Amino acid sequence: MTVELIAASSLAAWLYLFTARGGFWRIAAPVAPSRAAVGKLVCVVIPARNEESGIARTVDSLTKQAAHIIVVNDHSSDRTAEIAREHGATVIEAGPLPAGWSGKLWAISEGLQRSALLAPDPDYLLFTDADIVHAPDNVAALVARAEAGQFDLVSLMVKLRCRSLAETLLIPAFLFFFFMLYPPLWIANRRRQTAAAAGGCILIRPSALKRLGGIAAIRGEIIDDCALARAVKRSGGRIWLAAASDTHSVRDYHTFGEIFAMISRTAFAQLRHSALLLIMTALGMALVYLAPPLLLLSRNPLAAILGLAAWLLMMMAYVPALKFYGRSILWAPLLPAVALFYLSATVESALAYWAGRGGLWKERVQDTN
Repeated sequence: MTVELIAASSLAAWLYLFTARGGFWRIAAPVAPSRAAVGKLVCVVIPARNEESGIARTVDSLTKQAAHIIVVNDHSSDRTAEIAREHGATVIEAGPLPAGWSGKLWAISEGLQRSALLAPDPDYLLFTDADIVHAPDNVAALVARAEAGQFDLVSLMVKLRCRSLAETLLIPAFLFFFFMLYPPLWIANRRRQTAAAAGGCILIRPSALKRLGGIAAIRGEIIDDCALARAVKRSGGRIWLAAASDTHSVRDYHTFGEIFAMISRTAFAQLRHSALLLIMTALGMALVYLAPPLLLLSRNPLAAILGLAAWLLMMMAYVPALKFYGRSILWAPLLPAVALFYLSATVESALAYWAGRGGLWKERVQDTN
């Protein structure tokens, strides 16, 4: 009876996810707005710390799309600043990191001060990472989206590299899990509290930023993109998020360890540093992802049938993410193993936090007690 209850619960969870969680699994590039927005002044702020390998392509992709491109050199030890300057960006040096600020948000704050001098009254601000190559019409499309939907913040989950074995196995799931947590349809719905953004590409109205108290209002947040989206929505703003097919990251994750570190950097912060939520998450992922294939090994025919049904629903839900990344649907049965990898990274994130080395990014610890 216990095995049958587990099987029934797992299947019920997937029936809910498949039918009632905002259709999060229907991953596809958004349809462009019918009307283009013209004549809008956009100022770009790019925080950059040791990004010499990608900064040139990022700046070049934006040169013809924005009035001003500000690169904030966040104490880099490589040629990030020189390369950005050579490619036409306005480069400023971030001051010493104040207590209570995350490095990225402090760099953005520094960039906003300079943008106020270059463009005192821009229509929009674009925050983007230093490894993102923007499609030639990406900024115009973002502005058009904001104008058409009267959104205060629009964001794209840019397409990550998916070439190595580790990327092929794990990166489509990153998009899948993120949208499961934050269904885009719920994000855009003003009646729902769900709010999220993707830090690689965020367009925001200055008035919305001012209304929430400026970037300083979220200065200590390590998951800064979602914190910004929540603050905008709580202050009465409208937000929108989708997956991008033609704006992409050039950052490579050659090994499983690199992706593990990327996940574990913020996973425990996502759980609000709660041991109870960590335990509940582990139990939930075991029920939803690990139980279905394991139930096939049980000697209980009903439990095996229910487990198989849950696993089939899981694979069906995951197929659009694989197709979005141009990968074979034959990878779909491996999602339980991928979920176990993500759960392990989450546990490591908690251990790192408790050890005083949480949020480690480019030799900077940013998530501590």
